[in-house]
Amino acid sequence: MSSDRFGTSANYKSKEQGYRDRALKLFPWICGRCAREFVYSNLKELTVHHIDHDHTNNPQDGSNWELLCIYCHDNEHAKYTDQEQYTREVKAGEDNHQAATHNPFADLKSMLKK
Repeated sequence: MSSDRFGTSANYKSKEQGYRDRALKLFPWICGRCAREFVYSNLKELTVHHIDHDHTNNPQDGSNWELLCIYCHDNEHAKYTDQEQYTREVKAGEDNHQAATHNPFADLKSMLKK
């Protein structure tokens, strides 16, 4: 059996199942990013994301967890892969998305008068 920071893989799975069960009881079955709703039949696609990326930090109130679909969870972790590759700073829980500033309808009234 392989070792990791929890000891054995079986021990990790046990700890993961514990906080996953707790998170699924605490939070609605909705992805915290894309708002996709889940039911029991597709619940396996909803993951528990550790906001600070520390899988040993599992407060019982769930304050370090958020439920993310597998796609949004992969995207969240890709930020850190990108950071290593492109050496730009990314902090846990931070979304660097910038809103669009262009408004194509800003001058619509005057355009309609023409």
